Formats: sequence, C-alpha cells, structure tokens
Amino acid sequence: MKNDLLYTDSWTPEIIAEAQKLQGPVLIVGVAGFIGARLYYTLRKYRPDIYGCSRNPQNTWRLINGNADFLLNCDIIDCDSVRSVINRIRPMTVINMAAYGAYSRQVDSEKIHQTNYIGTLHLLRALTDTGCAAFIQSGSSSEYGLNCVAPLETDEPLPNSDYAASKLAASNLIKYYGKVLNFPCVNLRLYSIYGPWEEKDRLIPTLISSGLRGKYPNFVDKSVSRDFVYVDDCNAAIVRAALTVCKTHPGISVNIASGVKTTLEDVAFTAKKVFKIDEDPTFGAMTNRRWDLSNWYGDPALAKKIMGWETKISFEEGLRQNVEWEKAAEESLHYVAVPEKEKKISVILACYRDNLAIPVMHQRLTEMFIKTGYDYEIIFVNDGSPANDEQVINGLCMMDAHVIGISHSRNFGSQSAFVSGMDIASGDAVVLMDGDGQDPPEIIPQFIAKWEEGYDIIYGKRVKREAKWYMQFFYKLFYRIFRKLSDIEVPVDAGDFSLIDKKVVTHLLKFSEKDIFLRGLRAWVGFKQTGVDYVRPERLFGTSTNNFLKNIGWAKKGIFSFSMKPLQYIQGLGIIMFFTTIIMGIGYLINYFLSPPGENARGIMTVIMLLLGIGSILIISVSIIGDYVGKITEEVKNRPKFIRDKLILSGKIYEGEQDIETAIRKQKNKQ
Repeated sequence: MKNDLLYTDSWTPEIIAEAQKLQGPVLIVGVAGFIGARLYYTLRKYRPDIYGCSRNPQNTWRLINGNADFLLNCDIIDCDSVRSVINRIRPMTVINMAAYGAYSRQVDSEKIHQTNYIGTLHLLRALTDTGCAAFIQSGSSSEYGLNCVAPLETDEPLPNSDYAASKLAASNLIKYYGKVLNFPCVNLRLYSIYGPWEEKDRLIPTLISSGLRGKYPNFVDKSVSRDFVYVDDCNAAIVRAALTVCKTHPGISVNIASGVKTTLEDVAFTAKKVFKIDEDPTFGAMTNRRWDLSNWYGDPALAKKIMGWETKISFEEGLRQNVEWEKAAEESLHYVAVPEKEKKISVILACYRDNLAIPVMHQRLTEMFIKTGYDYEIIFVNDGSPANDEQVINGLCMMDAHVIGISHSRNFGSQSAFVSGMDIASGDAVVLMDGDGQDPPEIIPQFIAKWEEGYDIIYGKRVKREAKWYMQFFYKLFYRIFRKLSDIEVPVDAGDFSLIDKKVVTHLLKFSEKDIFLRGLRAWVGFKQTGVDYVRPERLFGTSTNNFLKNIGWAKKGIFSFSMKPLQYIQGLGIIMFFTTIIMGIGYLINYFLSPPGENARGIMTVIMLLLGIGSILIISVSIIGDYVGKITEEVKNRPKFIRDKLILSGKIYEGEQDIETAIRKQKNKQ
C-alpha cells in the first residue's frame, strides 16, 4: 500500500493503541463504501489481520491499492455467500458498513430492505455459529426520521423513508440479539460523515471541487442543516465501541454525532474562509430533497458517557484535511470514475496488432463513460498478437482498475475473443468492439439509450465505411446475399459492433458450437433488437489484417452457419438437370429416327462443353457439401473455442489454467 497522503489519517496514539487491541481477525463488511475503505486502509497500517468484503471489492476505485488477497467477494443478501466468508476467515471483530438507499439514485425499495435488514440478519446468524467478540452495525441518524432535533437514543424514531425504516429494523434486530441473546453487538447511529474517498457527487466533495476553482456549488435552502462528523472521528468511535459497549451494553444504539447544528449557510461561510471565495453563495438553486430538514443534528452525550468518545476534529479542520486529500487524489486517481448510475457496462475489445490503438481506445472509452455516468469495465482480449499488445494491455491494467486483460495462447479469431471476454464480463450489458478503432466509442451512448428504452440487442448499422469503393460494394453485396440465403432475418450492414443485454449473453454462452459467427447468432436468438446508424472509419493505425481471401472465408462462415439453401439449390439444380436430360434424350431419339445422322456426325464440341459444364457443377456442388462436412468435422472434434494464457484482473496476473479458472469464478460471483 502506498504511504502517501491518500492513506494518512488523523488518529491519535491512544486510538492506534486501541485499534491494536481489537480481537482479530477483523472483517469490514461493505468495505467498498467510503467509510469502510477509509477504515480498512487505516487499520491495515497498524495490524495485518484486516479483511474487507463487499459484492465487488477488487474492481472498486477506492480499493485500487487494497491488496486483493485480503478483499473477498460477498453479497450479504445471499446467505450462503455470507456463511462462506465467515467460515473462511472466522473473524472475531466484524464491522458492518454495508448499506443501500442512502443516495438519491438508490431507489429499489426491495433491495434497500434486503441489504440493510436481511443482510444484517445473515451476518448475525453466521457469527452466532462461529463465535464473535464484537459486532458493530453502522446505523444511521435517518432512523429518527422526522424526530431529528437532537434526539436521545431512547426517543421514538419516526422514519420517513424506506432507508430509514430498514435501518431502524436492523437496530431493533441488534437490540434483540444483544439484550435477549447476549450477543456482543451495538448499533452506531452515524450522522453526516464526510471525508476522503467520498463519492464525487456528494455535498463536501462538490463543495471542494467548486471551492478550488474559487466558486460555490449550487445549494438547496440555506436553513437545511447537518451534524458533520469527520470520517476519522467516526472510525475511532467504531474501534472504541468494539472494545467497550459491545461488552458492557450489548444491543444498545448510540449516536455518533458532534452535537453541532451546521446549516448550509454555515457551510458556505466556512468554505469562503477556507477557499477565500470572493462571491456570495446563492441558495435555493437546487430543489430540497425529501429528507432535507432544517434541524437535523444529534446528541452525543451517551457516546461520551459510556464510550468515552467525542469528536476531535471541527468541521473547518476536517474540510481543510479533506481539501489536501482531494488535491492528492486528483493526481493519483486520474482514471477514477464514480458511477452516477447503478447499471454496469462491460466493453470487450478483440485485439490483434492493435498495440498503438489500444491506449487511444482506452482513453476514448474512459472519457465516454465518465460523461455517461455508468459503471464500466474494459476487457481487452489479446488474441495472440505478434506485436506488443499484451504489454500495452498489462500497463493499462496496472494503472486503471476498470481494465481487465486476457491473452490467448495463439490467434483464435475475433469471434472467439469476444466469447472469451463475454465469459468473464460482469456488466448488465456487454459491448463488442474491434480494438483497431474502427468501432467508435462515441456511438455507445446511443446504444445505451436504446437499451434503456427496452431493447435487448442494439447493433451498429454501417451506413457508410471509409474504404475503397470496390470493398464497400463487396461488403454491401455480402450482407444482402447473406440475408437472402439465411434461414433467419439478418440485418444488413451490421457487424460485430453492438450492445447485448446480460440475459442474451447468458444464452449465447450456452451455445456449444466451436466455429461461431456472432452477428448471425445475435440475430438467431431473437429478443428485441434495433440498429443505430454510424459511419465506420478506417483503422487508427496500420492496415487491416483482413484480405480478400479472408473476407471470402467470413462470407462462407456466415452462409454455411445459418443457411441450408446452398444444399437446397444443389438439389434443385440436380432435379432440373435430370429432367432437362430426359427431355433432350427424347428429342434426340425423335430427331435420330426422323433424320438419321450421316457418317461424319457433328457435335463433339457440344459433348465436351456438356462434360466440362456438368463436371464443374459437380465439383462446385461437392465443394459446398465439403464445407458443410468440414463444419461438422470441426464441431465433432469438440476442441475449445480458445485457450487463455494469462488473465490480468484487479492488477494481478494469473497464469495456468487452474489459477485463471479460480479468478474467473470469483469474477462471475460479482454478477
């Protein structure tokens, strides 16, 4: 782990000593969140037995330097997943930071209750079986809901959202386990925690981003208030609770608050002082959210009384520390994109001699996804390239946690490369692209828009391509012949460039055929499909690896994979020739008797031409049949579609079939 400003903390020697007294191993559930990530990095500086788990920790931007060996996949909604992690680590101190619904974009009410309540239940049940010294539940001040004016822990909560209700239900579960079952657990009702690693669209990071430019962000009403607690103070409270109230007051709920009511007007005044902003703030530029309240602050008296804890860092000092962190993060986390939307897109690029184009495509894709706000991963598949594609991909993987690299043992073709990528993709949809830049990333937002409308497959339709006129002619001719011959409806001028929903990908991966033609299979599976027009440019660098003969091979692959019409045409031609022969034979006999030939009969050239013509037809027919037989032979051999030589996942290189398969299984568990 890098020892720089990103990972420094403000803990006192007293808190550090307390952290070292925690019974280990220590497991942080929901480590991908900003409080959990901060606690994980801080604790790992002082002791080695700190583990973190979440649904997808290795590919989380916050944990890019988090040591993948101590980060585990766990979906707390899944009871078996929880038990697997608990049984593996046997943690003695567990800190549950997992939560869903705290952000305005998290609106799935069923998932809110499943994560915040059922997930907590799964953890408690698993730990009851294995034993536990301390369980810290990250509650929320939202549990008080409308009763939000410095409430005591004994005051009646009035939850005003699904999130508040689910968190309150979890606190009651903690009360039952602690007070009735004597389980060492406590619920900490966290107020407005802020600090390093927080999402960029939250109030304080937005305030800092604007402040560094000498401006204010947009504010809601100036009377809206918060009780701000710096994240290091919050995490110190978690450590203190594990050593104290978990044992002395099991099942209790405790406010983790400063007790200071800070309005947005106060926030703006502090920002003016810290950033030396000349202008005055404008309030009311944003609409108040349904949970924004004018008197939302806590009473920390109980925390001080039974835990000996109180905040040490003022809002101004915390803001200054956060500013320094954000400055360091700007350089270190250059490729970080905090998704605004929950859906994830997996982009798969088949690469062969694309070493120069790969960095350009990575940059364009990154910029595109940052603008769209979707979570994403970029899977570069080096399909046995003789150039240094692998080295370029490796460098990107080490620099950007969004990048996954696959290297094949040899060149298996782009279709196999796409399948190899789809097999490991964890997104809600995949985008298939060539790595040479001929499929422009800037078209992907149009694909996504159609996907959000309800389409399952969106393909790029080449209205024009930057190529020589005769190549354009032959490409267009192929697609129209292919469509005419196919047994299914195939869109014309549509290559591999497409967005495919996860449910369709699942079906495509079930197909056992080896010699695949994805654009045909994409049409064959059905579902709701549409096209997006675009102009296909030339390669970014170099010349195409396809030539005329390879394009003929592509045409044959498509036709023989999705049409029996060539065989039907051969049969039809044979029938026509049979009846033509009978008619000609009858005509010859009639002519023979009516007008017998002389001694020097003519027509030898006709016979030769007939023999050559029939022979040519037979050879062509046999060759067509041979292509079908060849495809059957290829399928009967049952060889794999591809062989992976290396996999680079979360910055770690996996080699050897067993290690690669283990890594892929972990990746699939995220889906």
